[in-house]
Amino acid sequence: MTKGITNKEPDPEIVYADIFHHPHWQSPTRPHMSLYDRAAQFAPFAALTGYEDMVSEEARKAEKEAGFSEKNPTSVTFDPGSVQDPLWTVPTMNNQR
Repeated sequence: MTKGITNKEPDPEIVYADIFHHPHWQSPTRPHMSLYDRAAQFAPFAALTGYEDMVSEEARKAEKEAGFSEKNPTSVTFDPGSVQDPLWTVPTMNNQR
């Protein structure tokens, strides 16, 4: 028998010998759940209904504000005067002591 990944674990056939060959237990009072119902139970659910619509609307607004055009989405209208480049600003020094 294989012992495990590192061969340091105990042999599962020996550790679980008392329960290994028992039949699978099923409830006498509840019916067996179908695989379809079991999969649906663990499937992700839409907790954030409308989230995708909200994100796409915000992206559309941001693209409109940034100057993307519908005809050519790669072209951007850019006004260089609207941005201040910190490399071109001259710092003022206050040498008052």
